[in-house]
This record gives sequence, C-alpha cells and structure tokens, in this order.
Amino acid sequence: MPIILLIVALCGLRYFEVWKFAELSWWWIVGLMVFAFVWFEFLEPMLGLDKRKAHNVDEQRRKDRVKQNFDKKK
Repeated sequence: MPIILLIVALCGLRYFEVWKFAELSWWWIVGLMVFAFVWFEFLEPMLGLDKRKAHNVDEQRRKDRVKQNFDKKK
C-alpha cells in the first residue's frame, strides 16, 4: 500500500510541477507502477504474503471469540 500512495503522490507532484518533481521523468513513475503491478500480482502471492495476512486476521478473530466465550461463563 505505501508504494501506491507514493505513486499517487509522485503523479500529483509531477502533474502540478511542484519543486524538483517538475523535472522528474514520467518514466520513473511508470516504472514504479510496473513494479507495484508485478509485486501485487506475482511476487506477493508467490511468497504467500497475501495468505499470511488473511491467516493473521482469522487467528485474531478466533482468539477474540475464545476470550469472549470464557468471559461469558464466569
């Protein structure tokens, strides 16, 4: 997600020609977009990072449910 925010910020700064970003080539921004695409479509699933995040959410949900059930019985 930070890389997407960086791309949006660089696009805005380049488009409105702010400070030194006015001289920045659009190819750098396009290169970041290609990198983000490759990362999110190929590398993240290949490394299992997308599943790990989902697993952590499920694990936290399970812990909350167990804690809630034990608190009800007391």
